[in-house]
Amino acid sequence: MARMVPLELIILLSFAVSGLLSGCATLPDTSKIIADIQPDHRPPRIASSRGLLSPQQSKQILGRLKSSVEPTDILNNHLSVMEVLSGKPIVKGNKVELLIDGPATYAAMFKAIENARNHVNMETYIFEDDETGRKLADLLVRKQQEGVQVNLIYDSVGSITTPPAFFQALSDKGVSVLEYNPVNPLKARRKWRLTRRDHRKILVVDGSIAITGGVNISHVYSSMFFGNETRGTSEIPWRDTDVLIEGPVVAQFQELFFNTWKWQKGPEIRDRDYFPELDAKGSDLVQVIQSSPGEKRRTTFIMYLSGIMSAERTIHLTNSYFVPDRQMVNALTEAAKSGVDVKLILPRNSDSQLAMNAGRYYYEELLEAGVKLYELGNALLHAKTAVIDEVWSTVGSTNMDFLSFSTNNEVNAIILSSRFAAEMEDMFSRDLEQSDIITKEKWDKRPISDRIREWFAHLFSRLL
Repeated sequence: MARMVPLELIILLSFAVSGLLSGCATLPDTSKIIADIQPDHRPPRIASSRGLLSPQQSKQILGRLKSSVEPTDILNNHLSVMEVLSGKPIVKGNKVELLIDGPATYAAMFKAIENARNHVNMETYIFEDDETGRKLADLLVRKQQEGVQVNLIYDSVGSITTPPAFFQALSDKGVSVLEYNPVNPLKARRKWRLTRRDHRKILVVDGSIAITGGVNISHVYSSMFFGNETRGTSEIPWRDTDVLIEGPVVAQFQELFFNTWKWQKGPEIRDRDYFPELDAKGSDLVQVIQSSPGEKRRTTFIMYLSGIMSAERTIHLTNSYFVPDRQMVNALTEAAKSGVDVKLILPRNSDSQLAMNAGRYYYEELLEAGVKLYELGNALLHAKTAVIDEVWSTVGSTNMDFLSFSTNNEVNAIILSSRFAAEMEDMFSRDLEQSDIITKEKWDKRPISDRIREWFAHLFSRLL
């Protein structure tokens, strides 16, 4: 989700009909899944560019990481659970760069594409026909004409306002274009399900650089919140976060892209060196966590829940669409009651008032348990990030709402690094300075009209 304007009601009604026709998705019982996995007591595996390390080598690397922070269970059971569920090991030897807001992300994207020599693979929820979209489209066409193979996946609902001619022009000039799960059922390449959307944002260049996070291709991300570039204008900046990753783990992002292309029965892709040998670029440990439509074990949902349940000191979450289910509410409240410093930065401005009000329905219960709630007011919050116990971080596309957790294509990078976590904490602190704290006393005094809106929006939680 990135913007739900007057289309919001139409899409919600369509999703409701689609849900009735296809059956209701459910979220897994995370406690049971974790209990079933943990008896194995297998230590998490770590891979390098040359393959899996020995158990002793993996233990030594995690031991060094543990020694850099205070004791935390998130480096033990949680990592083992995520490895079993994802089927992917943690990968060492990566360099992760934090990209704060759209301008930094776009600068990194355009630079990487400009320097591409072999291929560019892009997967995005929204690709708009606006100043930013046309500038990127022109660059993609130019690289294709230079002999660089460009492959693009865009989501049919996310890009519903973009004219088909925009993508046809790319295709006519050699770019391989795939529309994910077309809205038009007559164009469906698999069994039609309107609610199954590709919400991932992945850019892989030459198989060696990956960029992922929350930023779509749209002019709304072109202003910088921290830089105050929109000061004195009526345009509200969008606050978002991405990461640029170099190193062996990039191959897993590449694999995700091709899995989606294959699952959607896209056109045959021209041969290129899509999986080059990748040397170590840094010291960051990275794990790629993804969820795909039809999965019973929604891995990104379990990632958040397991991480929260494993926290021992701090849980600092930032999320743009916060519509938690009962398991998530319980995990957050129990963590706060146990003495963990639980802070959530949520939106005061949103492109989906329905989602914002549905999330506020839970504020009273969270506040009573000791969860500290903040609302960012000087920007439209679109980031989906977390940092736990000053060592575990995640940046990705996953919203904390039902559709993200239950049906969408999503991807998050887990970064295990005290250095990167410190950068995440600094970013979180800067966002806190721009946010208003929601106190229990203040919340209890809100007008009855707000309470009615929250209750009404809550009725639509499973459609958000």
